[in-house]
Amino acid sequence: MRYDAGEIITAMITPFNEDLSIDYISLEKLINHLIETGTDAILVAGTTGETPTLSHDEETALFLFVKKIAAGRVKIIMGAGSNSTQTAVESSIKAQKLGADAILTVVPYYNKPSQKGMYEHFSSIAKSVDLPIILYNIPGRTGVNMQPKTVAELASNFKNIVALKQSNSDLDLISDLKNLCPEDFIIYSGDDSLTIPMMSLGANGVISVASHIIGLDMKKMINYFKSGKNQDALKTHLYLYPLFRKLFMAPNPVPVKAALAKMGIIKEYVRKPLVILDDEEKKDLFSVLNNYLK
Repeated sequence: MRYDAGEIITAMITPFNEDLSIDYISLEKLINHLIETGTDAILVAGTTGETPTLSHDEETALFLFVKKIAAGRVKIIMGAGSNSTQTAVESSIKAQKLGADAILTVVPYYNKPSQKGMYEHFSSIAKSVDLPIILYNIPGRTGVNMQPKTVAELASNFKNIVALKQSNSDLDLISDLKNLCPEDFIIYSGDDSLTIPMMSLGANGVISVASHIIGLDMKKMINYFKSGKNQDALKTHLYLYPLFRKLFMAPNPVPVKAALAKMGIIKEYVRKPLVILDDEEKKDLFSVLNNYLK
């Protein structure tokens, strides 16, 4: 099953009101902003969307609202991961019923499964739905690294396991993945700053945070690379790199929410245990951000 969600999938933040309810007015503005600035697909209820503090009912309401406002203009992917296999299966079935174009499902976190445990976890999900499945490997949050061989076995044995979001800075793993996985298996960088390095090894694009702010510039960077203008791609990467890094000066999505608030698109509220940037941190962020705001 070939599934191409485009080159830039934005892992969308969830805007909140001051009382920390979902701010649907700002959300509509944000959806239109993303579509107008190069986003090919929107990921709803990923970690950047603060899913650890969203209820399942809120995730459902969020997805349905995004689907309504996007109105077929971009693909909508649903985050459906859990460290409980049964919960992940139930969330995946729910995403299919809601009409998601695909799901993103993370390596189980905190319980640190073996490679065999990861294989069994994702096998159960793949058997439960017909949707395209994007695996998500992020050892910095899960405490374990899914090996290329495990990814390749899953991709070879289940036609609906079609892609991987790879948030691991070891670029040799991309070469291993390309050698081991089916030719049509898609790899996305999970880190904005590694988009071009990973694409040079065969990745398709990025599941991005920075695209909230500089989506058009990122699209230009990717287009330069794909058209063989490598020096222009490098120049654009180096220009964007300071913001790529600064958006992770504090736990994600705190800095990107502060940036979007400065742009007048959302309010900066986050749910605890996250906290908003203090004045000195904002000054630091905005000293870089202002270079990219037209």
